[in-house]
Amino acid sequence: MEADKGLYQFQAVSLQGEAVSMEQFAGMVVLVVNTASKCGFTPQYAGLEEIYRRYKDRGFVVLGFPSNQFARQEPGDASSIEQTCYINYGVSFPMFEKTAVNGRRAHPLFWYLKQKLPGPLGGRIPWNFTKFLIDHSGRPVKRFAPAVKPESILPDIEMLLNEKEQEI
Repeated sequence: MEADKGLYQFQAVSLQGEAVSMEQFAGMVVLVVNTASKCGFTPQYAGLEEIYRRYKDRGFVVLGFPSNQFARQEPGDASSIEQTCYINYGVSFPMFEKTAVNGRRAHPLFWYLKQKLPGPLGGRIPWNFTKFLIDHSGRPVKRFAPAVKPESILPDIEMLLNEKEQEI
């Protein structure tokens, strides 16, 4: 049986259409977020960008995965998603193509994250802006509900970054 490589066993397609191996984030603390452009939580993009900029030099990254599975709140194509993220919110962290996070067509990364951190709904992601925190070895460690604001996650991020730095 092959060892669980955590986050690093997956790949996804960027918003620009390029295949991205999650191995490129090896050694980093990662926050995976399913996003949407027309959601009540969409302003969280600003908070996500703020924590990304604050900690990126310490080995932290946010990975955004737009999803249209919740009330069709991500109806646009890559270009309109890009406009919302980059122009309206100044997002500079990696964004990926529109992704299914629940159901038979869910991306394998989200199958994995929901298996490791099932949450209160038996694994289902309840809404946009559900967040998964992954440590520097690629292991999912904590799941956050959509209403949890990015700044509320700072103590968990700092703890994982400190653990990473102590190992170096």
